[in-house]
Amino acid sequence: MGRITSVLILLLGSFFANGQEAIKQRPSPLSISAVKYKDCYLKIIYSQPHKNGREIFGKLVPYGEVWRTGANEATEMTLTKDIQLNNKLLKAGTYSIFTIPEKEKWTIIINSEKGLWGSYNYNPTLDVMRFEVPVKVNTTPYEAFTINIRQINELATLEFLWDEVRVDVPIKFIN
Repeated sequence: MGRITSVLILLLGSFFANGQEAIKQRPSPLSISAVKYKDCYLKIIYSQPHKNGREIFGKLVPYGEVWRTGANEATEMTLTKDIQLNNKLLKAGTYSIFTIPEKEKWTIIINSEKGLWGSYNYNPTLDVMRFEVPVKVNTTPYEAFTINIRQINELATLEFLWDEVRVDVPIKFIN
């Protein structure tokens, strides 16, 4: 019995080590951006593609097409209380975030479907809200796609940052 247990432990250890190695080698690593205001916790999970010398918007990320807003799995946002996103009410829950980048503006899409790989099976009939926000120029280019939440009390800004592009979405925590 001891020999079988030893073999199983070795196999499981090998499997775990290989799994950890696969996670380390992911070219677009997972990242989390989160804030808490009173009883509201807002968390965004996404994968961070890197510029790596490539032309990003209009090339790698085409203009006018739905983008997963990161890499790998579709970006997901979870909130424990209702918030206002760009002055629109968004109920507590978990949502996918998609965007349609353009040179001068982005369309932000909050969709109720979760667990998607990329935007390949994006279903617009499940959109909870859509709105447009202007594109700003980053004074400091970002190598990795970054989602940041900058918070001041009940107000916050959801920032999408990559290369020389910056897109801000206003958030208001409500109670």
